[in-house]
Order: sequence, then structure tokens, then C-alpha cells
Amino acid sequence: MSTIRGKRAPVVITEAEESPQAQLRSRQRKYLTMMGLRLVCLAVATLLVGLKVPHALAWAAAAIAAMVALPWMAVLIANDRPPKKSSTFSAKLHRRPAPEARELPAAGKVIDE
Repeated sequence: MSTIRGKRAPVVITEAEESPQAQLRSRQRKYLTMMGLRLVCLAVATLLVGLKVPHALAWAAAAIAAMVALPWMAVLIANDRPPKKSSTFSAKLHRRPAPEARELPAAGKVIDE
């Protein structure tokens, strides 16, 4: 944080994280979208087999594989929270100073302490 006349500068509101309610709403939308896509895969697999499309079993197998994978991915995505933003304050706090370069003594030179 920079200082203004000896006082701390105000925190910029754009650096604030989303509220927990907004994060939850976003994760719920992602989950429902993926579950809707799962229903579409079921409908496509049913239509492919029912209409006797060429290579229908291969396409239906791909749709069924997606139906199996989507719930697993949806739960992982819905339970994952967004990454924390790194603030300049915490970056300065955890930064280690660079080690200073030490000069090696010349050959044959004795160092007295």
C-alpha cells in the first residue's frame, strides 16, 4: 500500500473478491448447464439408436461416455472456488530479499576477522 501524507491509501474496491452468494450462484449455473448438457447427450444417444443412423452405436457410445463423465466434472467444477487474487500487499509481505552477491577473496589473500 502506498501512503498519502503519512496515512494509508484506501483499498481499491475493484480488488475485492466476489461475495460468497455471487460465487455460489455462478457455481450453480455451471452445474446446471453441465447437467443440461448431460440430458442433451441422453436425447442424442436415444435418437441415434432409434433412427438407425450409420455408425449409431459408436456415436451413442460417445454420448453415453459424455453422460458418465459430465456429472463427475460438474461436481468438481461446482465445488471449486475461484482462485484468490494476489494483492500487492501480500506479495510485498512474502517476498524475500535477493541475496547480495559476495566477492570471493583472490587466490593467496588472507582474510583477518
